[in-house]
Amino acid sequence: MFAGVDIGGTTTQVVLCDDDLTVLDRGETTTPAASGGQAMVNAALGALAPLLRRTPGRLGGAGVGAAGVVDSAAGRILVASDSFRGWSGFPVTAAVEDALGVPAFLDNDVNAFLSGEVSSGAVRGEPDVLGIALGTGVGGALWTGGRLFAGPHGAAGEIGHIPGFGDLPCTCGARGHLETLASGRSISARYAERTGRRLTAREVADAAGYGDEDALAVYRAAGAGVARAVVMTAGLVDITTVVIGGGVSQAWHLLEPALRAQLSEEPPVSGHPVRLVRARLGADAVPVGAAVRARLETTPGAAVPSTSEGRPGRSGPESSPRVGSRS
Repeated sequence: MFAGVDIGGTTTQVVLCDDDLTVLDRGETTTPAASGGQAMVNAALGALAPLLRRTPGRLGGAGVGAAGVVDSAAGRILVASDSFRGWSGFPVTAAVEDALGVPAFLDNDVNAFLSGEVSSGAVRGEPDVLGIALGTGVGGALWTGGRLFAGPHGAAGEIGHIPGFGDLPCTCGARGHLETLASGRSISARYAERTGRRLTAREVADAAGYGDEDALAVYRAAGAGVARAVVMTAGLVDITTVVIGGGVSQAWHLLEPALRAQLSEEPPVSGHPVRLVRARLGADAVPVGAAVRARLETTPGAAVPSTSEGRPGRSGPESSPRVGSRS
C-alpha cells in the first residue's frame, strides 16, 4: 500500500492506496498551521494511523504534497506563505520516515494534484497536460512526455506568478500576476473594489448566479486571465490539454464561458484547439498524486496507469474540489 498526504493551510487530507492507486480509505484533520512543522506532520500521521490499523496490507512508501516551494530531493519546504509557522526549512520526509519506517517523498501540492488527475482522474493516461489549481492562490504544473516536469528549480508551470495581467499588487510582493485576478482571495478583493462589499469567492459566485453584474465581471476577468496564461504556456511548450481544479473551479459555469471566449479570440499559435477539462478527484487529487510519487519511487518498473488509447479512462470518486492553499 501507499500513503498520500495533502497538508493544506486549513485541512490535511490523507489516503491509503493499493498498488493500482485505488483509494482504499481516506481521512482528514485540521492542519495546525500555526504550531510548526512537527505539529503539522504529527497531525497528518494521526489521521493516517486509523487507516493503517483497519486496512490489511504492507505500507511500501508515503508521499506528501505541500503548498509553497519545496526541495523534493532534500524533502524540505523552502518557502511557505505566512499562513504557516515553522514550516520553511522543515525536513518533512525525514520526519515521516522516522515515524512510519518507510521511504517518504515530498512534492509541491499542485504537482501532486496534476499527478493524481493523470493517474486516475479527469486526464487519465494523457501524455502532455497543463494543470491549474485555482484556490486561495493560483498554482500550475506541467506533465509532459508521460511524466511530471518540475524544471531545474522546481518552478515549472507556475503560471500564477507570471506578469502581464495588469498592475495590481500580488501576495508575493510583485505586481500584475495572474493570481491577482483568478485566486479566491483576489476574486473577493476585486469584487470589494467594485462594490465596497467583502464577500468570499463562493459568495461572489452566488451573487453572479443572481445576475449581479459586478460579480459576473469579476469572474469574466478571472476566466479570461486564465485563458491568456494557457495560451502563453501552449506557445512555449505546445501543451493544449488543460485540467483545472481547486476551490474556485466550483464556479465552472462562470469560468468556462469566459475561458472559451478568450481562447476563441486568441488561440494557440500551433492552431490546435485547447482541450479544457475540469478536475474530477476533488479532495483526493493531491494525496493520490503524492501516493503516485511514492509508488513510482519505490516500485521498480512502475508507471502511471494509462488507458489503451492514451485517453482519459475511469476516474476516481467525483466530488467538488475543496478550497485549499494552492499557490
